[in-house]
Amino acid sequence: MTPFTRSVYAVVSAIPSGSVASYGMVAAIVERPRAVGGALSTLPEELNVPWCRVISSSGRISTPSIHHTAQIQRALLEDEGVRLTEGGRIDWERYEWKPTEADLERVLGTVDTEVARLRDVDA
Repeated sequence: MTPFTRSVYAVVSAIPSGSVASYGMVAAIVERPRAVGGALSTLPEELNVPWCRVISSSGRISTPSIHHTAQIQRALLEDEGVRLTEGGRIDWERYEWKPTEADLERVLGTVDTEVARLRDVDA
């Protein structure tokens, strides 16, 4: 696992239940545009990373992998209380994750610890 993918997984793991972030937001946090979908598409099964909380900037479900279908992503989000409109969009005002600088420093400063914790969840 590369330092970049560890960072992506740590950031995505910090998104609270009931909130979402766009791929672009995650990319801006880890300072590597247009690579977040690729990192999530290679997410190891043994890591308990809430991939479903990352959506397109248009507010639509956009799955990075054939293993994670739109129906699964929608169901997981709805289980967390996130509702989509009839047109399949997220209400950004209501559900967007708004981390503080302290949140981001904590997440990015503990990337290796977070990945180890994620592995332990499924062990």
